[in-house]
Amino acid sequence: MTLDTILPKNGRASFRVLRKWPVASEIVGVELVPLDGASLPVAPAGSHIEIVLPSTDGKPLIRHYSLCNSPSERDSYLVAIKREPTSRGGSAYIHEVLTPGHVVEVSEPRDQFPLVEDASHHLLFAGGIGITPLLSMAQKLHLEDRPFKLVYFARTLDHVAFPNRLENLGRTVQLQIGYSPEDTEESIKAALASAGSNTHVYVCGPAPFISTVERLSNETVGPDRFHCEHFGAAPVATGSADKEFEVELAKSGKIIRIKPHQTIIQALEETGLRPEISCEQGVCGTCLTRVLAGEPDHRDSYLSAAEKAAGKQILICVSRSKSERIVLDI
Repeated sequence: MTLDTILPKNGRASFRVLRKWPVASEIVGVELVPLDGASLPVAPAGSHIEIVLPSTDGKPLIRHYSLCNSPSERDSYLVAIKREPTSRGGSAYIHEVLTPGHVVEVSEPRDQFPLVEDASHHLLFAGGIGITPLLSMAQKLHLEDRPFKLVYFARTLDHVAFPNRLENLGRTVQLQIGYSPEDTEESIKAALASAGSNTHVYVCGPAPFISTVERLSNETVGPDRFHCEHFGAAPVATGSADKEFEVELAKSGKIIRIKPHQTIIQALEETGLRPEISCEQGVCGTCLTRVLAGEPDHRDSYLSAAEKAAGKQILICVSRSKSERIVLDI
């Protein structure tokens, strides 16, 4: 079965909410099934889907959520969403409004956080809701009887998501509950101390947690074997460096002036254009746009170092231009 069998050419299809239930404190699980009941293509471990939600202003909310399924599960998609106190609409809608029976548009899985297939050992670090992509990785590795360890940091036992699935993984899971920042760092060091010559490290969670794992991993196994997924972009210094520049829209020839502290997306919306956006933090890739000329000033956490160096793509929700004018394929 191919993706085209399940999904239309725009990459999205209608799914029904089969169930919604608490999986941890402040976190709900949502199980989605295709309306036609067909089996789904295998979703790579670590992949995510887009879910399109309604909004009060009529502009769809596009949100990205990691799949928590085991790769052996082909009848539904399972995601987990934390209720964010500063929600921009997505988590609030899911926690307060979404109920079983609702129909939402869902994209095909996208894998921006893959497992390295030829690694001899996998060391997974999860912080809070960052467990979601790592849970699917752990279930895949367990299913295939491949060596791995999952170290999961949570505030309390009530904040541990999917305890039944974790229990099925046995001793490969190490729960760290209520650790201070100092204790967290020592625990990470201890886990990394046993890393072999071909161990790969994966991490997802709050930005300070990711930074700590990255620093310690780079010292132990090296940057080429470190992999992470962000829920939010790292802060970028702004101020005098944010100067005005021009964006030329190649398809119309229109030129738009981008002011300091204004994003390209905001300027496009002022002209009546409605580019598709989601996170507005440079982490999901929804607004990825081709660069035809000019030098991007990359401020995202989505593109790889090589892709940024090539300068052929830009995340227009956060990135800017180093050149006076940048020409985009819009």
